[in-house]
Amino acid sequence: MRLAVHVINRGGDVKPFVHRSRQFGGQRQRSQSYREFGAFPKRESILDLDINYTIFSKNRNKMNPVIEKLVLHWGEMASRWGISRMVAQIHALLYFSPKPLPADEIVGALGVVRSHVSNSLRDLQSWGVVKKVHVIGDRREHFQSIKDVWQLFEILLDERKRREMDPTLKVLREAQALVNDGAKAEAYTQERLKEMLEFFELMDSWFGEIRRLPLRSRIKLVKLGAKIGGWLK
Repeated sequence: MRLAVHVINRGGDVKPFVHRSRQFGGQRQRSQSYREFGAFPKRESILDLDINYTIFSKNRNKMNPVIEKLVLHWGEMASRWGISRMVAQIHALLYFSPKPLPADEIVGALGVVRSHVSNSLRDLQSWGVVKKVHVIGDRREHFQSIKDVWQLFEILLDERKRREMDPTLKVLREAQALVNDGAKAEAYTQERLKEMLEFFELMDSWFGEIRRLPLRSRIKLVKLGAKIGGWLK
């Protein structure tokens, strides 16, 4: 298969790169060529924004226009959230598809290379939003997204809390410990630190209490919140 790769660098310049894999050892040689060219920088995690490339394959399968619109939007929103565009598009494809999909069909639908689909699927599985399933009569591994939108939303919230809120809370606690141990700081700084730490402690405690409730109870709480807002008005 011949791939036409358009690499978008940090300066916004687009450079074409064409590579033909060989029959023997093609995967290894292709990977080395990509690394040497710099088309695919190594990722730290699925939240790494350094990946900024598009790959167009002549073998790309035609996608349902409704699903394609949703997949493209998921990718756009992922960039704003700090999530890999490809990871989000693969998740959207699996979530809105009526049946589990094997990796090669995902490659064909999105027109991307197999290795990046495999990496993205591993990332999604580590989050717990995608799982492997087996289809009778098909030896290939298939993948399916969890369908419960409440469960999906809570998994994403948990991950963002782990990556963003928890480290900030840790630093605030450490800074407060320094002040308590006699470190010099203006009274204004100490007051702002105290307020910020109290807020984060409160939100962390509230989040933990809510997450310990059964899912059905949490859904009722969210729906009740709208009524409470009406009463307060």
